[in-house]
Amino acid sequence: MSIQFGPDYVRAIAPYQGGKPISEVAREFGLDEAKIIKLASNENPLGVPESARQAILKATADIGRYPDANGFDLKAALSAKYAVPQEWITLGNGSNDILELAAHAFVQPGHSAIYAEYAFVVYALATQAVGGRAIVVPARNFGHDLDAMLNAIDADTKLIFIANPNNPTGTFIPAAEIEAFLRKVPSHIVVVLDEAYNEFLAPPLQYESTAWIRQFPNLLVSRTFSKAYGLAGLRIGFGIAQPDITGLLNRIRQPFNVNSLAQAAAVAALNDDVFLRTSAKLNAEGYIQLTEAFEEMNLEYIPSFGNFVMVKVGADNDAGARVNLELLKRGIIVRPVANYGLPQWLRISIGLEQENAAFLAALKNMLA
Repeated sequence: MSIQFGPDYVRAIAPYQGGKPISEVAREFGLDEAKIIKLASNENPLGVPESARQAILKATADIGRYPDANGFDLKAALSAKYAVPQEWITLGNGSNDILELAAHAFVQPGHSAIYAEYAFVVYALATQAVGGRAIVVPARNFGHDLDAMLNAIDADTKLIFIANPNNPTGTFIPAAEIEAFLRKVPSHIVVVLDEAYNEFLAPPLQYESTAWIRQFPNLLVSRTFSKAYGLAGLRIGFGIAQPDITGLLNRIRQPFNVNSLAQAAAVAALNDDVFLRTSAKLNAEGYIQLTEAFEEMNLEYIPSFGNFVMVKVGADNDAGARVNLELLKRGIIVRPVANYGLPQWLRISIGLEQENAAFLAALKNMLA
């Protein structure tokens, strides 16, 4: 008779599957790593900014010592940029860490968390890991239905996740709608506003959610350096909330959850406005390149406000997997989204112009 360890709700978790790394695809299909194109994980195709690279090199002189557990320099930089007190900031091992901390801090067995259909899969994983009950609200046009999410609030609801822009669908909620939603959420329920792709928004759509934190003590804003700032490999993100929330998050986070190199790189990247503008411009141009080609191929896609586009590549439920496999054989890595209940679709990260072109040429060839 075998012994089962741990609670049933943990054993039921399907482990998170990231985008295939280049080295794995090279091994699996016998390809040259240098010729493989990865458009799967919403990374910045420009890579790490030079300012951050130099900061990393300088910080290596001290990696024999533990990092600053409180992240003073980075918190000071974030405090200055977003005009919030340092004690309102929690640093995370990627923004994923902030999402997990929120679930651990506010949800217990017998509690529920609300998130939208097609929302970031980590919301489900984080809720399940703490034994919480998931309330999944059907999507509206592949995005959040805020009215339905309000109506879904139950007596045991402790946490609501909202992604803006949303991953993997790329949908966006205007600022006025989010603010109206926050005014209606009961004050004892924590709202996590996940803004991993905020920096890719066009200027007319940008808003500063940190202003809402002063109005709503139950709001936690989560952001990351993994996308626009080009630091995905260093795993660094942060949350901003009033002290009643950050005090709890800092009680349960690991003492040295953000390493020294990540902290130094983030300080440098945070104020590298030239790199950020270049990244946003490249992304906007790449979006046009991809979507115009999809329209020429008569392929349905979801208008996106992030650094990726979801495209429907067939009518049958094997379409996504089939096209993905053929792309892998050609050394092009994209992201299937069947685990979101979207087996006919693929999510394409926006890459460099030549990377986008190579993907589009391969897609046209196989669909023809």
